[in-house]
Amino acid sequence: MESIRQLYKIGYGPSSSHTMGPQKAAQLFTGELPLSTAAVRVTLYGSLAATGKGHLTDKAIIGVIEPKQPCEIVWKPDEVLPFHTNGMKFEALDAAGHVVRSQIYYSVGGGDIVREGESRQPAHSIYEMTKIKDILRWCDETGLSYWEYVGRTEGDGIWDYLREVWRVMKAAVERGIEAEGVLPGGLGVRRKAVSYYVHAAGYNSSLKSRGLVYAYALAVSEENASGGRIVTAPTCGSCGIVPAVLYHLHTSKGFSEDRILRALATAGLFGNVVKFNASVSGAEVGCQGEVGVACAMAAAAASQLFGGTPAQIEYSAEMGLEHHLGLTCDPVCGLVQIPCIERNAYAAARALDANLYAAFSDGRHRVDFDRIVEVMKQTGHDIPSLYKETSKGGLAVI
Repeated sequence: MESIRQLYKIGYGPSSSHTMGPQKAAQLFTGELPLSTAAVRVTLYGSLAATGKGHLTDKAIIGVIEPKQPCEIVWKPDEVLPFHTNGMKFEALDAAGHVVRSQIYYSVGGGDIVREGESRQPAHSIYEMTKIKDILRWCDETGLSYWEYVGRTEGDGIWDYLREVWRVMKAAVERGIEAEGVLPGGLGVRRKAVSYYVHAAGYNSSLKSRGLVYAYALAVSEENASGGRIVTAPTCGSCGIVPAVLYHLHTSKGFSEDRILRALATAGLFGNVVKFNASVSGAEVGCQGEVGVACAMAAAAASQLFGGTPAQIEYSAEMGLEHHLGLTCDPVCGLVQIPCIERNAYAAARALDANLYAAFSDGRHRVDFDRIVEVMKQTGHDIPSLYKETSKGGLAVI
């Protein structure tokens, strides 16, 4: 299991798998172009082709390649490569149109890229334990917590990285609650964060708190939808949930930055376990792997901030993921707007509820987090492809 730096990626929206991943693939391919290259042809398959225009996949690729070579995009939404639905083939062509170099890449979620023939498992694993049950046992035996396991594994440098992650998250919230207007893409979706933020002030403390959480999640998600700078947590499509919960607790409860960074470490650990043992790709397992995992991460972070035991933190995360099992990925017009943005707001509130529910318990429960991860992976494989980021079913065709 690799560093949580690979889970928390700082970049630009609207999609980690459909924008950040293809852009990274384009950078890798252009760095290895033969001298005889006169043009580049990129063929997009499956989900990348089905919703690529809405996710700006073509623009992300062309923006890298065309400063060096002319670039043609070929769309094949009905053809899926064997390894992953987010497949793409890059071909370097000489002046006669002959292929002089070819490479297939897969965008496997969270902005990660795998070359054809490579293993999905990280080349540089640093975590000895990859299941929460084992880490929880370590916590019980040592008296330490999840964030301390992260710190011991990653080294002191992780805290500077998480400080930058937190800075970018806060900035996205603060930009988003000031921005107004219509989001790009043609659906005519107006930004709502500023409205929710203003209206929250008129309610009593309980409703105000919930309204602010909504506003913060909407703010980051709207920034993502407009191509703004965000942090994958664990993806672009679910990037509003963790920042919303942490920003709200930081501003309303006065939790220090150091404690927020520790909560980010814990959240990252839970997200990393899912990414390693299952997937965070909406195109592979549906939105349960994006919004569901983000809810689990935020619930774990909130539980830690409120003094939860390691068992209660695990229970919070388990509920955050369990109650999103089966959630489909069916974006209208292939845009990360409907229903994605509202799902971020709702899941942020659910994360706080999961923390509260676990706080009333002793942390003991029947189904553990690792089992939920296994079920999510199997459920994702059982969901038909038209409900996994292809915009061919569900809400996308209403």
